[in-house]
Amino acid sequence: MEIPQGTSTPAGKKDVYSVWAIPPEDVGARLKRLMAGLTSEFGGPQFEPHVTVVGAITLTEQDALEKFNSACDGLQAYNATVDRVATGTFFYQCVYLLLHPMPEVVEASAHCTGHFGYKSSTPYMPHLSLLYGDLTDDEKKKAQEKAGTLDESINGLSFPITRLALWKTDTQDLTLKSWEKIAECSLIPK
Repeated sequence: MEIPQGTSTPAGKKDVYSVWAIPPEDVGARLKRLMAGLTSEFGGPQFEPHVTVVGAITLTEQDALEKFNSACDGLQAYNATVDRVATGTFFYQCVYLLLHPMPEVVEASAHCTGHFGYKSSTPYMPHLSLLYGDLTDDEKKKAQEKAGTLDESINGLSFPITRLALWKTDTQDLTLKSWEKIAECSLIPK
């Protein structure tokens, strides 16, 4: 059955959602320049700079919004600090900024995942992806080195997280073209 243009999706339809911590605009602009420099050499889709707080979870839009709003309610702004540029083993963690797992960073994720009923098989690793892709180990190493060249003072960068966003993130869509922001909230200032 095809849904005619201009109508909303059926109420019971489930999609994949994620909750992202959004860096401030000045840091976001700096990260976008770094990301564009890596993408121009190594390819990969474009995406907004973010720190995943709740990983991909399948819900109806209404359920996702209700959980997001309750998770945001009473959550305080917190600081994030970059440890180093690192590489990972799969598409969505190709090259990223590893963040210090400071208690407030880990607690913000635990608070939100609790509201979403999200269970992860691995401990929370706060990170901000710079490049998505399936690169060889050599290419990842080159991209990691290039990130350090493009922004030499990125290690140790500290920034406040004052906003969270709910995104629809179909993890099967490697182009990311279907990804869209559904809602955003501001956190209580420290």
